[in-house]
Amino acid sequence: MTIKEIQDEIVDEFSLFDDWMERYEYIIELGKKLPLIKEEYKTENNIIKGCQSKVWLQGEQQEDTIVFTADSDAILTKGIIAILIRAFSNQKAADILSANTDFIDEIGLKEHLSPTRANGLVSMIKNIKMYALAFEAKN
Repeated sequence: MTIKEIQDEIVDEFSLFDDWMERYEYIIELGKKLPLIKEEYKTENNIIKGCQSKVWLQGEQQEDTIVFTADSDAILTKGIIAILIRAFSNQKAADILSANTDFIDEIGLKEHLSPTRANGLVSMIKNIKMYALAFEAKN
């Protein structure tokens, strides 16, 4: 699936919920299903700066795609990074760099987060794009 197709799928899933309490619960569920980052990658270098809670993000190039793993010490934040990993993992660096993140606004996520969590979300996206930029430059 393309990034856009995955993003559309996420928007469709969120549209099934009537209110934000249900959406928060869904985000938490997604976080519980997040494949965990290996302990060896839970380092200071992999912590996303600008997040209220600790979020570790690791990207590895596998053939011509980037595979992301992550973890967080906060359950809601873990769900947020799970959404981003679902959209951007197993994709080509160039596709990640050219992808927009309008789906975040479409599901209403940013407007329903505290300012510090919203800043953290922006930092997560920035880090994902930075991995893509680094892998793109390497190739």
